[in-house]
Amino acid sequence: MNVSDRFLKYVAFPTMSCEESETVPSTDKQKVLGAYLVEELLSLGISNARMDELGYVYAKLPANTDKKLPSIGLIAHMDTSPAAADAPIKTKTVLYDGTPIILNDEKGIELNSVEYPSLNRYVGQHLIVTDGTTLLGADDKAGIAEIVTAVEKLIASGAEHGDVCIGFTPDEEIGRGADKFDVACFGADYAYTIDGGGLGELEYENFNAAGVRVTVNGVSIHPGSAKHKMRNAVTMAMEFNAMLPAMDIPELTECYEGFHHLCDINGDVEKTCMNYIVRDHSKEKFEARKAYFVKAAEEFNYKYGKDFVTVEIKDSYYNMREIIEQHKYTVERAEAAMRRCGVNPEIIPIRGGTDGARLSFEGLPCPNICTGGESFHSRFEYIPVESMEKIVDIIVEILTDKALA
Repeated sequence: MNVSDRFLKYVAFPTMSCEESETVPSTDKQKVLGAYLVEELLSLGISNARMDELGYVYAKLPANTDKKLPSIGLIAHMDTSPAAADAPIKTKTVLYDGTPIILNDEKGIELNSVEYPSLNRYVGQHLIVTDGTTLLGADDKAGIAEIVTAVEKLIASGAEHGDVCIGFTPDEEIGRGADKFDVACFGADYAYTIDGGGLGELEYENFNAAGVRVTVNGVSIHPGSAKHKMRNAVTMAMEFNAMLPAMDIPELTECYEGFHHLCDINGDVEKTCMNYIVRDHSKEKFEARKAYFVKAAEEFNYKYGKDFVTVEIKDSYYNMREIIEQHKYTVERAEAAMRRCGVNPEIIPIRGGTDGARLSFEGLPCPNICTGGESFHSRFEYIPVESMEKIVDIIVEILTDKALA
């Protein structure tokens, strides 16, 4: 099966994860895709493919040579972001000619290069898009499709390779993908997450990341007799948010610039909660950003003379650069594979994170490779078929490269 057909099968499975859930995986529908992937891997002849009770899919294609070659892991995640609807996904493939793509004529939704200039790189290519009402799910079902197709191609070629370890994780989009990943069972010497963006992207540094929950407790009373008595938690929450650095938000930052991002705000006069994410490549600046929240709460409570605001901070993952710098051969192997496939590697920092960040700190060095997708977490997400095909070739080259064994 070719990679685009395989991808279209996968995106038909709704797999959104859920931040509020305390189960593993956070949504049962992820396990439906996991079960399908196990059956597909078994059909390729990988007899040890399995899914554990937590929804993690593992498989290993044994080495076909007595030569001492590294065991290389390939990892992607099955869930999609809660940032946009995951169903019903209606896809179509268009030959992009540079003019706006009408995603949904009835609703007047179009994808154009003015708002999404990355499109300019793909004139003359076949783009998979949705109808503009859901995300596509290339993050990261494209990565899964590319891994499975590459393994199928590797088996058919008969080329020499070491052990190929395959892992598909749940709940990456809510920062839990590596929580229950069994590194020892996985068995790889090092690995690659196939979870990046446009063709050629190669990443080994990412944000340090934390989640911050700010709770504002107010006092409700009838508005007619509220003077000097009411403490409106909603407006107090707005005041707290205004205390944070106004320019340090995703909409106004890029490259190595960090940010805080208000993901949601819910509540009423009595109680309002705000959930933020905090990101920075610099560990020092990361710690300073978290400390700013604590200091803001202290000042807020001092102003009002009571502990109206509480702040809870939970670290999610750290910048894997400090680990990968000790294992640069992993990056060099991917660079060489890209060049042999006619792709110019573009080493850039991830303005986000991957399972590989956590796994690198757990003893599994794990740089990140492109999937070819663009505009992730958006109703305007798309992916060029030609990029997916090229990434399949890159993965095969990584697995069969003997120069850096």
